[in-house]
Amino acid sequence: MPLDENVVEAIYREHGDALRRFVLGATRDPQIAEDVVQETVLRVWQHAPDITGSFRSYLYRTARNIMIDNYRRSQRRPHEALESGLTDPADVVERADELLNRVLMEEALLRLSREHREVLVALHYRRFTVNEAAVQLNIPAGTVKSRAFYALRALRTVLDEMGVER
Repeated sequence: MPLDENVVEAIYREHGDALRRFVLGATRDPQIAEDVVQETVLRVWQHAPDITGSFRSYLYRTARNIMIDNYRRSQRRPHEALESGLTDPADVVERADELLNRVLMEEALLRLSREHREVLVALHYRRFTVNEAAVQLNIPAGTVKSRAFYALRALRTVLDEMGVER
């Protein structure tokens, strides 16, 4: 497929900064981050017709896979692995997975209603009890419980739609 520079530039312009922050969080090397972002944008552009689910999620998964591939490739050439600043492959994969999960969860939470999101954040992120969440949100404890139940169901549906595997 011929390279359509306008499409590549649009993807890069719209998602490049966020992808760069994501990759920097895992690799801590600006040059590696830039290389991964460029390769990610090109791969995603090449596979655009095949993308199902969330485009942003696909971008982050692709970047994660590229980081892992690059690290594995560098392990075949130990000298380059030392120069790259990457230390332990488990650390790189773990940081990338953690960041990817955080990005995917933030995106999924944003797709929920405000009421469902507030209850889940209060109970699961802020670690409030049901009664504390009820006071904080100014709603009855029974409402907190029912919203939490339906919010988790809605969250599962959103994650399925995004193509996130459980």
